[in-house]
Amino acid sequence: MSTLLFRSPVYTFFVKTISMQLSFSATNLRDRDVLSKSDPMLIGYTKGKDGTLSEAFRTEVVLNSLNPTWITKHTITFEFEAVQTLVFCAYDIDTQFHNIDVKMLKLEEQQFLGEASCVLSEVVTRPSRSLTLDLLYREDPTMSGNPQHCGQLIVHAEECISSKTLVEMVLRCSDLELKDLFSKSDPFLLISKIAEVGLPIPVCKTEVLKNDHSPAWKPVYLSIQQVGSKESPLMIECFNFNSSGKHDLLGKVKKSLAELEKLHSNGEGENLFLTTTVGHNHQNKVLKSQLFVDKFSQSSQRTFLDYLAGGCELNFMVAVDFTASNGNPRLPDSLHYLDPSGRLNAYQRTIIEVGEVLKFYDSEKRFPAWGFGARPIDGPVSHCFNLNGSNNHCEVDGIQGIMTAYTSALYNVSLAGPTLFGPVISNAALIASQSLANGGKKYFVLLIITDGVVTDLQETIDALVKASNLPLSILIVGVGGADFKEMEIFDADKGDRLETSSGRIASRDIVQFIPFRDVQSGEISVFQALLAELPSQFLSYMRSSQMVPNASWHLGLVHLY
Repeated sequence: MSTLLFRSPVYTFFVKTISMQLSFSATNLRDRDVLSKSDPMLIGYTKGKDGTLSEAFRTEVVLNSLNPTWITKHTITFEFEAVQTLVFCAYDIDTQFHNIDVKMLKLEEQQFLGEASCVLSEVVTRPSRSLTLDLLYREDPTMSGNPQHCGQLIVHAEECISSKTLVEMVLRCSDLELKDLFSKSDPFLLISKIAEVGLPIPVCKTEVLKNDHSPAWKPVYLSIQQVGSKESPLMIECFNFNSSGKHDLLGKVKKSLAELEKLHSNGEGENLFLTTTVGHNHQNKVLKSQLFVDKFSQSSQRTFLDYLAGGCELNFMVAVDFTASNGNPRLPDSLHYLDPSGRLNAYQRTIIEVGEVLKFYDSEKRFPAWGFGARPIDGPVSHCFNLNGSNNHCEVDGIQGIMTAYTSALYNVSLAGPTLFGPVISNAALIASQSLANGGKKYFVLLIITDGVVTDLQETIDALVKASNLPLSILIVGVGGADFKEMEIFDADKGDRLETSSGRIASRDIVQFIPFRDVQSGEISVFQALLAELPSQFLSYMRSSQMVPNASWHLGLVHLY
């Protein structure tokens, strides 16, 4: 996945580092005490994809209450691209343990009150950002049967204001040292935050300016959360760029955002320094070069979650490649083979992995689903047919509806070709434009799964450029062993923006492409990488269209600095 950190720092940061603060209360808990009411404590866990639970927090114990409101909050980073499952367990803490730190309590010595679970996306997509869950209890966990309902847990999420507060700065240097023999330096700035152990962690970098010893760079953007606080120290280093990658340090400054703001307000510069070593001693050599802050402004940015709070939704769409190059679906070497053991093929897995994330952002959960490159029964080859076999409507119910329609289509169409993307992209664009014209609050996400390179390259580019003005993003996953190098042209992260045959330039990047074979590599799921840029594409559309959240929307801000 490509990153937008330096190309468009505002969007990237606000997508990837949105912090949510969760608070908790409960009603009608079970009373496990004889002479008084229960003394409840709540424990929260995160659930991995393999089902393992990792304890995330414990609240304080609320004495003598069946309707507690816990003061302890839990801060969690919202990850749009992942299904973040949370599990909550409530316990009645016996009186003899009340003087023990909650972190030291042995849960097997306490009385279990009930369990509830949810996905973080379910909370943040609610207009109130509050979700009520039933607490469930089973007398004997080894026995089957319906568990008892034993009260309710209310989970409320607030977006931390530090994730929304953005600082814009224009930085300039004067009298930089000359490092090149026959020209001036090619300077750039690297801004790092200082970790607790004293090591710098890069957070932002400027562009390189050629042959300039008094450079003024384009604006840089930092958020309060990104650096910790306005008082957190930052290291600003000025380097002379070398193509070898061994850049020369021209000088550095250690300042916090608050101190940089003061430099701007006073119109002063700060001298750069270099650290030299004399014996075992380190000395700072002050240089005549200076750093100036020509602009310093602080603002609150609207985030992806602000739009969700106002009722904006994401509508998932799927288009599946049924061309003959996939192989006979009845043979094990086919990309469409349905394994009797239940093992998912690449098409099924892609639908599940992407759909299970996106389904939470659509209240109706009715998803358009198409096939292309096949011949339906008693018909000509179609490059966009309804996956459910209907002549009138393309929507199916839920992710399972897509899976069922896909399986059914494999028995009811004849694989053909060629591989054309234009018709399905145009169909998706039509739905998006109709929704926009009708005042809908939907942003559409089309997933195209294919085993081959398109044969209508220019027609596809034309359709993508036309769709770039619409509330639409397109995810393309290449399955099988084909050479997908040519497909990368659709993703503007890899080069220039797309251009039509008539010379029209795409207004924004709306495509992300990955080969399925990369799914097994790396620490982060490639499906997560595929989805990670969606909120930034969503925001780029909203901002370019000058769409703002309604002033009456509940923003739920909390201060963390």
